Amino acid sequence: MARIIAGEAGSLPLEVPQGPTRPTSDRVREAMFSALASRINFTDLKVLDLFAGSGALGLEALSRGASTLIAVDSNRAACTAIRTNSQRLEKALTRPVSSDVRCRSVSAALATLPGDATIDLVFIDPPYEQPSEEIIETLGALKPLVNPEATIVVERSTRTTEPDWPEWLTLLGTKTYGDTRVFTLSR
Repeated sequence: MARIIAGEAGSLPLEVPQGPTRPTSDRVREAMFSALASRINFTDLKVLDLFAGSGALGLEALSRGASTLIAVDSNRAACTAIRTNSQRLEKALTRPVSSDVRCRSVSAALATLPGDATIDLVFIDPPYEQPSEEIIETLGALKPLVNPEATIVVERSTRTTEPDWPEWLTLLGTKTYGDTRVFTLSR
């Protein structure tokens, strides 16, 4: 069973949609957020969770202090799960947060976000079989949306090659957990 790992809503169970989603394991999320906590303060961050699945990554950030989440997934069952999980999380928190679930393709969702460079933290967890070129296109669409100090976390399979990151991004670190590789990038 998936759950929120830590923060104000720690241990809150999460619904995971049936079908093609591949939820990030609790162990990987815990390690990912421990590494992030050493780099950033989650308080009042605006978070974008792409290919959100259950919304676990973005909701974890809300539990740890972020104030705004935009979660994007094109799968209807995933969107339903994210909405349910968002409502549960909001009830468990003592502070107001904002959750916006967009049930559409990542490219369509990014095209409708205002280019005001206010997103602080981005999670990109596409299907493992998605080509690296599509991830690079997603990163290109993100450039006008993220603030100058933004952190971007990309989750991939260890069986896929590392993308050639755009020049506007700096690779801060790479961690491998079983068959999952997590890349942390910054502007």
